[in-house]
Amino acid sequence: MNNKKTFKPCDLVIFGALGDLSTRKLLLCLYQLDKANLLESDTKIIGVDRFADEGNLLLKAANTCLDKFLKEARDQTVWERFSARMSYLQMDLTKPAEYAQLSAVVDKDKRRMINYFSVPPFLFKSICQGLKLSGALTPESRMVMEKPIGYDLASSEEINNAVSDVFTGDQVCRIDHYLGKETVLNLLALRFANSIFTTNWDHNTIDHIQITVAEEVGIEGRWGYFDESGQTRDMMQNHLLQILTFIAMEPPVSLDASNIHYEKIKVLKDLRPITKENVAEKTVRGQYAAGEINGVAVPGYIEEEGANIKSNTESFVAVRVDIDNWRWAGVPFYLRTGKRMPAKQSEIMIQFKQLPHNIFKDSYPDLPPNKLSIRLQPDEGVDIEMMNKIPGIDEHIKIGSTKLDLSFSEVFNGNRVADAYERLLLEAMRGNSTLFISREEIEQAWTWIDSMQNAWAETQDVPKPYAAGSWGPDAATELMARDGRTWDI
Repeated sequence: MNNKKTFKPCDLVIFGALGDLSTRKLLLCLYQLDKANLLESDTKIIGVDRFADEGNLLLKAANTCLDKFLKEARDQTVWERFSARMSYLQMDLTKPAEYAQLSAVVDKDKRRMINYFSVPPFLFKSICQGLKLSGALTPESRMVMEKPIGYDLASSEEINNAVSDVFTGDQVCRIDHYLGKETVLNLLALRFANSIFTTNWDHNTIDHIQITVAEEVGIEGRWGYFDESGQTRDMMQNHLLQILTFIAMEPPVSLDASNIHYEKIKVLKDLRPITKENVAEKTVRGQYAAGEINGVAVPGYIEEEGANIKSNTESFVAVRVDIDNWRWAGVPFYLRTGKRMPAKQSEIMIQFKQLPHNIFKDSYPDLPPNKLSIRLQPDEGVDIEMMNKIPGIDEHIKIGSTKLDLSFSEVFNGNRVADAYERLLLEAMRGNSTLFISREEIEQAWTWIDSMQNAWAETQDVPKPYAAGSWGPDAATELMARDGRTWDI
């Protein structure tokens, strides 16, 4: 990461500072930014939560977080500097009068106020109103909000309207942490800095594209939230559609945020709607049953603690997505995401078309297509599957399939791959909105997702069971088999 410090010191206020996201990710990432000398010396970290303070709860939470999640030895000098930045406020976020406490700890003249909403969406409106009344905000202030931003288009508009009553468009940072991953950002470089791909990135050369985001975990104590949303709203609406827009968008005029957002919105508008007429052939919903993960028996979805045994919420979804524009005419995108799958694995696979003529039939009767694989996790990197000559002096030229493998951890040896939240926190403090999602992107995505959800409701679709530890229901395999294709993983 670049050590150049280019932004004003900040008062970073984390609402929900003692919650799971903060104590698992945000505090660790802020420590790493401090270690990399990417936090201005006067930057302060202010934790806000409902619990009574007992000797700086935020400091205790950060200490526990580093003990549990920091992979290398703690740098004591950095820790002392980092811990000196922290303070804690006990507040009831539903009471506007309590926000006056913030005016006593933020410095509007010296520092920019960054408000991180690490809380459930139902609190967003209360926080915005409290901040407005507090007197702590300035035109430089910003707010960062986590998904889910709504349950559907209507609720998303309600949340965004409440936010826009207090913050202008360029003050709002809507996070999708996948957009901070090195490999997702590398899509921009891969596509637009390499002529080999820039000129071969359309229906003329690409057969189809797969995006898989697989999770090993089940509900993990989130039953109440997850059963109301399901895998489609929880993962497809944001992570997978955002990845799709980076793959499919036209070249932006520049890396300016407005230009990138403009091109991504065009893709979302061009998605062919999923309706009751095509939902059965374009989509598959699944719900995990009991099975094994890494040799350990795990319960089924409706057997989890606190479960509704009559639930029809999906823990798996696979969709064929068609983009109705010139570049992608006839090129299907297959999106798949699910819980209780064999491995935690996220990957993009671009399969190119087979060559129409094979001059190597004597050694390889059926030439396979080239594949470009972009691994988002666990081992971030890129590899290209291609044909090469096998060394030897045989009568016929023998060829075989090989991989050119670019593993980030091996190629960039010594360069620690930053966590996505490190980059996103830094960009929020810098005031760069390129990696954040615009309101129109979210609402276009919800428009498409709502159509699919309504189609499932109209056709009374029921999720198909799949064993925990498998790659989903058989119907997901059949979804691609109907098109003469198979999942790559």
